[in-house]
Amino acid sequence: MHTEPPKPRRRMAPQDRRRQIVAGAVSYFAETGLSGNTRDLSQRLGVTQSLIFKHFPTKAALHEAVYEQVFLSRIEPHWPALLRDRRLPLIARMGQFYTEYTRAIFTYEWMRIFMFSGLEGAELNRRYLGHLQQVILSPMLEELNAAIAPAEATPEDIWRLHGSIIYIGIRRFVYQTPVPEDEVPAVLDSVAHFLGRWPGLV
Repeated sequence: MHTEPPKPRRRMAPQDRRRQIVAGAVSYFAETGLSGNTRDLSQRLGVTQSLIFKHFPTKAALHEAVYEQVFLSRIEPHWPALLRDRRLPLIARMGQFYTEYTRAIFTYEWMRIFMFSGLEGAELNRRYLGHLQQVILSPMLEELNAAIAPAEATPEDIWRLHGSIIYIGIRRFVYQTPVPEDEVPAVLDSVAHFLGRWPGLV
């Protein structure tokens, strides 16, 4: 029986191959969770496991690259300054931030990797939430408390708002239940409802 010889693997520049592996890993882990194995990933990419380990010596190193790609790269550097810009009403600042933030993270890959990593107890999830609190949620709380003084909001108040907005994306990409095609009105309504607890903010 005649069989076709295997096609030679196309040579790629190291940085291009690395990007290919990371992109494939993001797609793969979004389906399987971070516990997915590199053997199956290599088959999906059409490369050998040894090639993956040439670029990422350990699975943890590959997870780190996925973390950078999926989570950290989507946090825009101007967001903390936006939240602190008191030339704008707080509702405008928070509304603009959450509009931009949800557009960045409301994707199949972000939502599912975030949920999987949380369920699997992965350190990546905790690191991301800690980073988010430091660069985004803490400044947001400071600005809220400056606006409502002498009243005082707590970190838990901010986390409740944040969680209610993220849940819109979870419904779409994890539960796969109907949500509006354009989530922005729902996001802005959540911000307005939250700030409506304090007179003069809406």
